[in-house]
Amino acid sequence: MNLKSGLACSWFLFLPVLAAAQAAKPAQSQPSQPPAPLVSPEVHSDSSVTFRFRAPNAVDVKLAREGTEPVAMQKDEQGLWSVTTAPLDPDYYGYSFIADGVHSLDPSNHGLVPNLISPGNFVHIPGPSSLPWEVNDVPHGEIHHHFYRSAVAGDDRDYYVYTPAGYDPAARKKTYPVLYLLHGFSDDASGWTAVGHANMILDNLIAQGKAKPMIVVMPLGYGTMEFPRLGWGAWSHNDVRAQNFEKFRQALLTEVMPRAESEYRITKDRNARAITGLSMGGSESLLAGLNNLDKFAWIGAFSSGGIPEDFQTDFPALDVKANQQIRLLWIACGTEDHLITLNRNLREWLKSKGIQHTDIETPGQHTWMVWRRNLAEFAGLLFR
Repeated sequence: MNLKSGLACSWFLFLPVLAAAQAAKPAQSQPSQPPAPLVSPEVHSDSSVTFRFRAPNAVDVKLAREGTEPVAMQKDEQGLWSVTTAPLDPDYYGYSFIADGVHSLDPSNHGLVPNLISPGNFVHIPGPSSLPWEVNDVPHGEIHHHFYRSAVAGDDRDYYVYTPAGYDPAARKKTYPVLYLLHGFSDDASGWTAVGHANMILDNLIAQGKAKPMIVVMPLGYGTMEFPRLGWGAWSHNDVRAQNFEKFRQALLTEVMPRAESEYRITKDRNARAITGLSMGGSESLLAGLNNLDKFAWIGAFSSGGIPEDFQTDFPALDVKANQQIRLLWIACGTEDHLITLNRNLREWLKSKGIQHTDIETPGQHTWMVWRRNLAEFAGLLFR
């Protein structure tokens, strides 16, 4: 037998062995197909919204939507949970899912709400162009992102700057008034642009002649990052809370303001300088503004909270003579906000001191839906 025929014979004899081995080999399961992509959230023609979340092993899933109590979702045979809301007013709504007690992002939604403690998603219910936060065909400003090393806080931090349409860094003779706009507890420095849509609000107001062209500086609102690391229980740590407020004021006055006002064409005059913020940022605006009237003439606070009600200690030098310096002191809060009592007490104290101020109460809770409207109204009053 030659070599070629011998190999052929060997291969022929091996076939039954190979067949038996293949028969004895366990059958491999076919790879399962990935589930079809979900549409979530789905905004319907009547402005109701269906939210969907795939969690076949979950026992209880709820939708937690900004401004409402969590509502139960229903599960189908494939383990898909869903719920449909009533028609919603045009706005942006933050939300997340709670699956067996654990907050979860919506993996089907790329629209994210940044937050240091509880990040979420958002759904946009489009509205008419008259709403100040809607994107319209108007000249748009720019958002600039800056980083620096803070000697006060001992860390690296950031701030954002909005420049209005038509801003030209080379036109040195033209300067702009400035608004320092502060976020709330748990937000980061991007809060007013990413969630509050402050740049769209200013674009629209300026284009419509309802607000003066201005530069807006949005800093990180913590004097110490230990404060947000304590989570929602941070407010019970009085020493850290006090340190947070005081160091933030130092960082704002000695670091952020000098940087911004040297890098941008900002009018360096107290009558061209405003400060406002929401929640924690509202209190920071009051503490920085009312205790530094040589620097700020326009002061606002939206749903301010976090300061103790010992207002005399918080504002030791404030008296009726401050009316000569304050162009606007604007204090707003939603009537269903848990901080409404604090804000009413503050306004009564200001009244007892003879301090002129504007009281604003609107329907709403402690939500961005209230604060976007506050900003639109407050900005239109500035620098007139």
